[in-house]
Amino acid sequence: MNPIAEPVSNRASGWSILWAVLSIVAGLFALALPLEASFGAVLVIGWVLIFSSTFQLLHAFQSKGIGHIVWKLLIALLYLGVGIYFLTHPLLGIATLTLAIAIFFLAEGVADVVIYFKVRGSSGSGWILLDGIDTLILGLMIWRHWPSSALWAIGTLLGISMLMTGMSRLMITLAARRLRAVSGAGSPDQTKES
Repeated sequence: MNPIAEPVSNRASGWSILWAVLSIVAGLFALALPLEASFGAVLVIGWVLIFSSTFQLLHAFQSKGIGHIVWKLLIALLYLGVGIYFLTHPLLGIATLTLAIAIFFLAEGVADVVIYFKVRGSSGSGWILLDGIDTLILGLMIWRHWPSSALWAIGTLLGISMLMTGMSRLMITLAARRLRAVSGAGSPDQTKES
């Protein structure tokens, strides 16, 4: 390996490991405290929507044609309204977001099952059906227990996502380090002739 690239590569993988560990820890906290994680997620989404409304508003005045300008202004107002709603009524925001997630999972599950029947002869199509059924069951669980599912759904899903992201990032980084160590050990650049 190039002697200049090696420290940069090691530093990058060190940051990647740190980021993975932080993601795992945050995921565990979100799983342990799902309502608090849901509350935090709704507040972050509220602020993101408010900032997005500002960009939509600026973009509206750069658009050409009255139809485009009006459409962008309506989108900006929608983003601003939902963002303010989430920030001023976070518990209602959690309930609303949970219902939206249930509807999304139901739609995604139905779509996956339909896709399975279109590609069922293909290799690995069983995984599409399994994913569709799992997603449908999860959507039905959230929908059936709504609004009480708002107490756990967002935080639990966020925690699982962060935990899995952290674990996969950690495993990929460690595998890359092992591969780099193995390929660097037999490299002709690493051996010096006397």
